[in-house]
Amino acid sequence: MSGLNIFDIAGSGMNAQQLRLNLVASNLANANSVSSSSGATYKSRQPVFGAELKNVIDAQNGASKVEIRGIVESKAPAVMEYAPNHPMADKDGYIFKPNVNSVEEMANMMSASRSYQNNIEVLTTAKQMMLQTLKMGQ
Repeated sequence: MSGLNIFDIAGSGMNAQQLRLNLVASNLANANSVSSSSGATYKSRQPVFGAELKNVIDAQNGASKVEIRGIVESKAPAVMEYAPNHPMADKDGYIFKPNVNSVEEMANMMSASRSYQNNIEVLTTAKQMMLQTLKMGQ
């Protein structure tokens, strides 16, 4: 495994956590939106990550990067709230709110932020080790 692979691995982790943070921000921004139908209501979105296992199995390249497989919408139903005086209420007096759990999203945000920070620390440490190695040759 090349010493430079660490930069690819940490960089892919940072990209993944950046996507996760963007989705958390989107979910929180839409947490209090209202709709008049269940189908038009915003649905919580989460990233799907996967490791590139083929790289681990390959003897020449032992690096395993984080792969972004996609983004999935939550299958949980929208929250129905009886509000007959609301301008967006349906004919039965209900409004629909997104299935976003703000507490869960805040926990996701803290986790993603910490993971991003850990990847930065890995990059910084790897850079320092390489610089020290180069200094040994002088």
